[in-house]
Amino acid sequence: MIKSMTGYGRGEYTDEKRSISCEIKSVNHRFCEISVKLPRRYQFAEEKIKARVKAAAPRGKIDVSIIADDLGMNASEIRLNTQAAEAYYKSLTSLKDMLPGLKGEVDLQLISQMPEVLKTVPAEENEDEILAAIYAATDKAIESYDLMKVTEGKKLVEDIILRGRLIKTTVESIEEYAPQVAENYKQKMKERIQELLGDSAAVPEDRILLEAAVFADKSNITEEIVRLRSHCQQLEDICKGTEAAGKKLDFLVQEMNREANTIGSKANDFNITDKVMILKAEIEKIREQVQNLV
Repeated sequence: MIKSMTGYGRGEYTDEKRSISCEIKSVNHRFCEISVKLPRRYQFAEEKIKARVKAAAPRGKIDVSIIADDLGMNASEIRLNTQAAEAYYKSLTSLKDMLPGLKGEVDLQLISQMPEVLKTVPAEENEDEILAAIYAATDKAIESYDLMKVTEGKKLVEDIILRGRLIKTTVESIEEYAPQVAENYKQKMKERIQELLGDSAAVPEDRILLEAAVFADKSNITEEIVRLRSHCQQLEDICKGTEAAGKKLDFLVQEMNREANTIGSKANDFNITDKVMILKAEIEKIREQVQNLV
């Protein structure tokens, strides 16, 4: 299914220990570029999150944001540094023996207040458990993100198909008018020669026919029309397909633009040039839409 590269999704997961939310948003990009923002203590999960998101979004500039709040009472724990406590005790006891005039006891309250003896540190967490929670929030975000991309993709495809049909109709009108180009050239040549030689001179009909034949050969656009009509049909077929086809459509639109340019340069006729301008305008609009497709 053809999807848009632009999308947004959000997912949440909560248990008795933590609450995790995940937001995913993306814009169009030639390749797949994923940026993940998450708490420092969860950095070990960054590459795993990228791989999970990339599986659902092979193209686009994607920003993923993970926010985590601890809900349990064991979010942190107290660590006792016994070596520091013992060192403080020995030092303070030695100081008291050296200076007997000092008042106070070297007791538990005093030692516990010394720097680095008691330290609050984040509680150790199970990485597999954390990953499962992050995945749960991320998968929900991916689901809503993908749904938005599908919805937007359908709208883009509908617009591309309509413009493709307009291009096809315009090509058919060019094809119908094209045989008249050589005849118009022949008539204009006759008129110019008549104007130069005057009414009394005979117009060299054989020369005019030869020039007209040469012009007709140079201005023949049958091959370009056939290819452009084929491209229009391919465009619609691809859009109705079930596979991601952004790159394929991008290439096809380039080919359509090339054929339109060739028709305009070869035809050498105002009416066809006017229609080619319509072709190029619609092809450019399709190209802009295709840039947003996966």
